[in-house]
Amino acid sequence: MTLTTRELRAAQPADAGRLRDIATAAYGLYLSRMDRPPAPLLADYGALVAKGQVSVLAVGGALVGFFVAFPRAADYFVENVAVSPACQGAGHGRFLMAAAEDAARTAGKDTLRLYTNEVMTENVAFYEGLGYVVEERRQEEGYRRIFFVKRL
Repeated sequence: MTLTTRELRAAQPADAGRLRDIATAAYGLYLSRMDRPPAPLLADYGALVAKGQVSVLAVGGALVGFFVAFPRAADYFVENVAVSPACQGAGHGRFLMAAAEDAARTAGKDTLRLYTNEVMTENVAFYEGLGYVVEERRQEEGYRRIFFVKRL
C-alpha cells in the first residue's frame, strides 16, 4: 500500500481560483439550509492570499483543502477551513486544524478561536471532537454563529 504525501504550504496567488472552487464545493451543502450564501463563498481569496492568511493542503500534488487564519491581539483566529468533498473523510480536516494550532504556537498564541454557522451541525461536532468549546452564540453580519475557543 502506498501512502500519498500531504504537503502544507502557504497559498500562492495562482491558487486563488482553486480555493474558491474548494470553498464552493465544501460549503455548497449548506446553501439549502441558509437564507444567504455562507460567508466563505463571498470571500476574496486573492486578497486573503496576498495578506498571507491562507495555508493550503496538497495531496499527491493536488490542492484538496485550505485554512484561512491569522493572529489577533489575544488569540489566533481560524476564519475558514475547507476540504474538497471528494477528499473528505480522510483526516484532512483534522490535519488542517492541527496545522492551524501549530501556526498559533509559532505566532506565540496559546488560544485559538473560530466560529461556524449554527446550521452547519456537522462542523459543531467536528470542532467539539477536536477539543474546542462553545464560547457563545450570537448573530453577526446576518449569520447565526457559534463561537468556539481552545486553549493550547
